[in-house]
Amino acid sequence: MQIAAIRAIPVNIPFVAPYRFSYGSIASLTKTIVEVTTDAGVVGYGEAADGDRSGAIMAVAPRLIGLDPLDLDAVEAAVVPGYAYSPWADVLGAKRTFGAIELALWDIRGKLEGLPLFELLGGAVRTEIPLTEYFSYRFPGPGHAGESTPLEVARECARLLEEFGGTVFEGKVGTVGVDDELTMVREIRAAIGELPLRLDCNGGWLIETARELIPRFEAFGIDQWEEPVEGYEELAAIRDVTDRPLSCHLADLPLAKALGAPDVIVTNLNEQGGIRRTVEFVRACQAAGIGFRFHSGETGVASTAYLHVTAAIDHIDDASQTLFRWYADDVIVGGPYVPRGGVVPVPTGPGLGIEIDPVALDRCHRRYVAEGAFPGADGAAYGQDFVRR
Repeated sequence: MQIAAIRAIPVNIPFVAPYRFSYGSIASLTKTIVEVTTDAGVVGYGEAADGDRSGAIMAVAPRLIGLDPLDLDAVEAAVVPGYAYSPWADVLGAKRTFGAIELALWDIRGKLEGLPLFELLGGAVRTEIPLTEYFSYRFPGPGHAGESTPLEVARECARLLEEFGGTVFEGKVGTVGVDDELTMVREIRAAIGELPLRLDCNGGWLIETARELIPRFEAFGIDQWEEPVEGYEELAAIRDVTDRPLSCHLADLPLAKALGAPDVIVTNLNEQGGIRRTVEFVRACQAAGIGFRFHSGETGVASTAYLHVTAAIDHIDDASQTLFRWYADDVIVGGPYVPRGGVVPVPTGPGLGIEIDPVALDRCHRRYVAEGAFPGADGAAYGQDFVRR
């Protein structure tokens, strides 16, 4: 069997209301759907998490035509340089490109063997995948009022708890005035009772600010902090301020071990170069005593892959992030997912176990063509420059 064709389709997934965070605000996310077809007519789907990667994917496509889709080593070698750094090559970009393609190859293998992805990874240790409920201030969107006050955010959390039975709540701070955010967190705590409450600052605070504010927020029982400051060194500098886990999107395991922070790494399947490399990375995190979970913001394709990997890997036992309730569209039939009781069941069909909705895929692609990439490479789509406080 050989790879016969590859397509890469950039898409925009809009939110029902633009959400606000330390970078500004954002109304949509750009992803790239990858379609790999074999000469036997088997089609697999993958996804690039970092915007429009269609050019890079199609640039390497001619090297992959004719290769065995089950030979991950050969395909990886055709895309990713064998060295860690080069002044002439974007090694990280190559890993991200391969990661998007590799997901489609796993989907193909599952369809050929009639097995779900989690079985290919060794079998399920859990069949229901824990996910957080997410909150933030949001601007009004088409048909949605958004949330502009602390009480409105808290009421939305109360609704999510009552209607869907959320079990872990996570959301943005470092966005508006501190007094408003302290009030917001106090009201959310009152709304959700003793359930875990996590705060994500997206690196928006300076070290001095974090040292002052973390104890004030922790008066309301914070379960975990995501990027209150930027980078591992700054996280290590506030390690003495809190005994709660600190998480970060950067993935540098040797540095995390050396500095003692972060406690949890939050990332996607592309950064390490696909499912196989991510599983290896998670195992290394486990050996180092560092947690791992997935971040939010992918379409139903990569989100489903997160569910499968989480189902198969015992170390991913914490609730990963999700923005499913914020999505106004998706590219898969039945999407976006609707968590209930804080979980989503892992699909059991062959491969990813999903079906692409061709009408929705075309609609999301046409939206990208009309709107351009979100967020923009210069940050313009956020609506403001990133200023740490």
